[in-house]
Amino acid sequence: KTAPSAKKTAPAAAKKKAAPAPKEEAAPKEEAAPATEEPLAPEHALEQPPAPTDEPAPIPTEARAEETPAPAEGSPAPTAEPPAPASAPEPKLEKPKEEPPSCPLSLAVEEVSENSFTLTWKAPEQTGRVGLDGYVVEICKDGSSDWKAVNQEPFLSTRYTIPNLSSGDKIHVRVMAVSASGASVPATLEQPVLIREILQLPKIRMPRHLRETYIRRVGDAVNIMIPFQGKPEPEVSWSKGGQPLDTNRINIRNTAQDTIFYIRQARREDSGKYELTLQINGAEDKATLDIQVVEPPGPPQNLKLVDVWGFNVALEWTPPADNGNSEIKGYRVQKSDKKSGKWFTVLERCTRTSCTISDLIIGNTYSFRVFSENICGLSDSAAVASGVAYIEKTKTTYQPEKIPQRDMMEPPKFTQPLTDRTTTRGYSTHLFCSVRGFPQPKIIWLKNQMEIREDPKYIALIDQGVCSLEIRKPGPFDGGVYTCKAVNPLGEASVDCRLDVK
Repeated sequence: KTAPSAKKTAPAAAKKKAAPAPKEEAAPKEEAAPATEEPLAPEHALEQPPAPTDEPAPIPTEARAEETPAPAEGSPAPTAEPPAPASAPEPKLEKPKEEPPSCPLSLAVEEVSENSFTLTWKAPEQTGRVGLDGYVVEICKDGSSDWKAVNQEPFLSTRYTIPNLSSGDKIHVRVMAVSASGASVPATLEQPVLIREILQLPKIRMPRHLRETYIRRVGDAVNIMIPFQGKPEPEVSWSKGGQPLDTNRINIRNTAQDTIFYIRQARREDSGKYELTLQINGAEDKATLDIQVVEPPGPPQNLKLVDVWGFNVALEWTPPADNGNSEIKGYRVQKSDKKSGKWFTVLERCTRTSCTISDLIIGNTYSFRVFSENICGLSDSAAVASGVAYIEKTKTTYQPEKIPQRDMMEPPKFTQPLTDRTTTRGYSTHLFCSVRGFPQPKIIWLKNQMEIREDPKYIALIDQGVCSLEIRKPGPFDGGVYTCKAVNPLGEASVDCRLDVK
């Protein structure tokens, strides 16, 4: 509809100027033809309306044609300009999409074996708001571009072992972090991984309890597992005394990591040192296994009663002929009295081959037996003394010792003499001395060589040979020389002292 309006506008302008239109006016008609295809833009606008803006509305085509000035007289008519296309509507704003996580870091090979290898890496720096779903590992053989995922579902571990590979292959590997936003740029190893068998020298890992003698009882099963290491798988061999083992009695089972030594029922003859040897391409390692099969010992020999005296019995014996393939740790001695017939242990773990049994009861008859003992325990039977011990009641007589009678007679003798004293008037005082003699001497007190008789002013005492004289409230006339005299049939003795009263 826009094009016809342009045609009407052009003749109107020509009539006003009264100028004939040149023949070239046909060209504008052909140029205006494309304007008829412009209505396609509004259809797009209906599907997605433009966002409201503050720009001025577009001027209609008819108004724009009227404003166009008429061409001057004698000049060719101006070419009709095609109408301006309608402004394209702005697209609707959408939420920005989440970016995928960044590349995993520090991808490296941790271990390589003959049919697998292990990878390790670190988590990416950026995981996004939604977080990681896991990792995907892909491999590709050297010389090929066919990448294959080795895990069906993403996993969160940063360590992965790729199994079931062939020795000699070169494998390229890459790891991608996966989230809801997509997969990251893969982390790739620069060089392919060569799957090869790594040589390892043979080494026997002998358990600690097998480094010493391994002891089992007769009839027990012997089941020993000894681990070892070495690549490729080492050649394992057992021997005893330089000779191969008897496979009818000893079973050996070997794996890539250990060897098992098994005897269903051990015998004494299975004791000894067994040598284990590992070999790989000329390199070898050896270890020795010492097995000791033991059983209870035999009974002691030649048990006999050596002596019986008082309440005591002396026994002697010799070690057993068979120690049970183990050291004898001691002997157990038991006694039994004839009245009860029961056996009672007297000594345990007696390390000597003789002993003395004491504290037996008078009038009883005793029998004795001895067991030997090793690491397995007591012997199955005991050695019994051929004789018995009868504890007799001995008759004793008492003969008192004759003690010569001593002559105790002794004349008086003062062991502590009197001493001079000074006393205060009116205060009682004492005089002391000690005497000995047998028979007990008679004591006589004298003052200035005059015997003191029954005078209440003086009190004379004797106790256990200690003589004392008390002078009660002495006065000036009580001073002088006092003498103590002891008399018995064998003689007499005397001591004196001076008393001053002030």
